[in-house]
Order: sequence, then C-alpha cells, then structure tokens
Amino acid sequence: MTEYLNVGKIVNTQGLKGEVRIISQTDFPELRYKKGSVLTLFQEKKEPIELTIKTHRKHKNFDIVTFEDHFSINDVEKYRDGILKVSKDDLADLPGDEFYYHEIIGLTVIDENEKELGKIKEILSPGANDVWVVQRPKKKDALIPYIESVVKSIDLEEGIVRVEIPEGLIDDEN
Repeated sequence: MTEYLNVGKIVNTQGLKGEVRIISQTDFPELRYKKGSVLTLFQEKKEPIELTIKTHRKHKNFDIVTFEDHFSINDVEKYRDGILKVSKDDLADLPGDEFYYHEIIGLTVIDENEKELGKIKEILSPGANDVWVVQRPKKKDALIPYIESVVKSIDLEEGIVRVEIPEGLIDDEN
C-alpha cells in the first residue's frame, strides 16, 4: 500500500484557462509544482487520479498551477476541494541538515537539563525561519524557533530533538 503525503488543497479555480488555486502544505513548492511533476488528486468518494503539472506560479498566498491536458475552467472545476498528494516513494533525499515536516512532527523535545518539554505538534512558517509548536502537558504550547542557537540536534531514530532554551523564550508560568 503506497503512503502519500499532502502537498496542497485545491481551493478554487483561477480564471478561465484551467488554472487552480492551491493552499500549499508542502515544504518544497518549487519541487512539487515543477513542470512535469506528477501529483495524485484525492477526492471524497472518487478514485485517486494522477495529474501532471504543466505550469506553476505564485499569486498572493496561493500556488497557481495548470495540469497537462486541462485547457479550461470546465476541465478543473470538478477538482475543487481535492487534496493533492505525493507518494512517499517520490520524496527526494534531503541534505543532512534538512528534514520533511512529517519527520519532525511527533518528535519529543528535550531541553539542556534533560527535561522533556513535550512533543512537536505543528510547524509554522511565519518568515525567516520555521517555528515548532511544542505541545506541553498541562501547560500552554511552547513556540520554538528552528534556529541553530536553539535546536542543537535532531535524532529521527530515537525520535528526539535536543534544544537549548534561551531565558525568556518559554513562559513557564502557564
């Protein structure tokens, strides 16, 4: 059984020439929407179908793509609310210091005092660097920036991230 990872959700059509608006959920839009890339569209109560990317551009917060052999709004309207996915087998190997979101979410965070802070439940991409949302037992979620001075090591096999928390970064009151 092939495993798939979300790339983005088709939220609407764009214009009349077969473009669709996608809200991306991928770390690598430039790779996923590259001309010739094949993505699998999943829709409720329908068989998944493979679509080949023809064009890609950014517009506001959306990725706008067209698919091979889809020439008008009529060809793509039926894909609205569908989820585009990539097969896990198609994932490229990343350089040693880069990770896919799905590899990071769920890892346990340990601070410099060997104290468990919690588990990473989400990754935010607000700007210059990602921010990891750490769910803590009986406390507010902690936000940890993914920067060298804070994240010291990531061990996927053990499922552990070691961090050094600068004073004031995490509010321990709540």
